[in-house]
Amino acid sequence: MAFTEVVGAFAYIDNQNLYMATHRADDPWDVDMRRFRVYLKEKYNVVRAYLFMGAFEISLQDMYLRFQEYGYLLIFREHGADLKGKKKGNVDVDLVFEMMRDNFTSAQMEEAVLVSGDGDYFRTVSYLMEMEKFGRLLLPSKKNASSLYKRLPESMKAYIDTPGIKSKIGRRK
Repeated sequence: MAFTEVVGAFAYIDNQNLYMATHRADDPWDVDMRRFRVYLKEKYNVVRAYLFMGAFEISLQDMYLRFQEYGYLLIFREHGADLKGKKKGNVDVDLVFEMMRDNFTSAQMEEAVLVSGDGDYFRTVSYLMEMEKFGRLLLPSKKNASSLYKRLPESMKAYIDTPGIKSKIGRRK
């Protein structure tokens, strides 16, 4: 029996950006990653969700396993052995690479959904919009979003720190 992947949106999540934007000193909150995955599927028809992490840390193995159980595909940033622990887990290049590879090679990707406020992705977002392959930019924080994204139509953006979305994906106490 052959496996046929469902056609829909692919999400690309900059986990470091998501974490840092939701753990600001003025308004810290936790994203419930299980609920967030359900939200992505139900709201944006996300059939594949890439979660771009920094370097792999053995002490976080249980968390990685939970994320996979929730339906995320984990992508770790490669670092040489001498750089681990000394360098931030900059995943920008890996995320852009995966978005563009999927755009050109995956028949299942109808559109891309990006979760990040990092302006380094602006050119990729603009290009995918021109190609009519970009669905939505989910900005983790209105305060921390790059000013470059002000150029995008509001219909292409959503802020996940708004009360309505926060109540759906925030960790319940």
